[in-house]
Amino acid sequence: MAKPLPLDTIPVFSKENPLTVEYDYNLGSILLVNKEKNWTSFDAVKFIRSRVKTKKVGHAGTLDPMATGLLILCTGKATKSISQLQDMSKTYVGEITFGGSTPSYDADSEVDEEAPFEHITINDIEELLKNQFSGEIQQIPPMYSALKRDGKKLYELARRGETIELEPRSVTIHNYQIIEYNAPKLIISITCSKGTYIRSIAHDLGIALDSRAHLSALVRTQIGEYSSANAYTPHEIDELLNQNG
Repeated sequence: MAKPLPLDTIPVFSKENPLTVEYDYNLGSILLVNKEKNWTSFDAVKFIRSRVKTKKVGHAGTLDPMATGLLILCTGKATKSISQLQDMSKTYVGEITFGGSTPSYDADSEVDEEAPFEHITINDIEELLKNQFSGEIQQIPPMYSALKRDGKKLYELARRGETIELEPRSVTIHNYQIIEYNAPKLIISITCSKGTYIRSIAHDLGIALDSRAHLSALVRTQIGEYSSANAYTPHEIDELLNQNG
């Protein structure tokens, strides 16, 4: 079995190092892509696979269809190095809406439980984040997730109306910053470890504040040293490869 390539030996194609049709993507590459809303992460994989000359393309960390922002794709031999990228910390900017929760913990499902939110102040949020959502925390993943139980993805079970009691997992919130609070909406930046669900933070935050909440928008801005500012949109990738072609 081939060993993973060291990350510092893999070419990174981004706005700082433009894509080219001449490169042999079977040799291994990292592509920085800005995933569009309503695309699955696998939609982005299929998009790249159809445009560069290699069948081996994988992503280093799922983004939910509702979410946008940085998705790292690896091609060819670099797919063996995906786990190194997945282990990196990630930064998100999320919009949390208080007053209603959803089964999926985000805006991809309808609000099924409402609660007052007018009592929530920015000081309440700040104190709670500091005391309960900082450092290593225990988090229960949402049922609507790609995690598997007995070989089946949880979201498949959830869509059939099945629920499973899930064990909490240790994740780490490295830091957070409240960007804006204009009730009922909170804009927040969170840097966290792999495996952290921002949807679960939104849901749990709502309950802890004697309300309900869900994640209404999410952008991933950073994975390790890689930034969404240097990532291509699918349209930009098409334009660039057509120019080179």
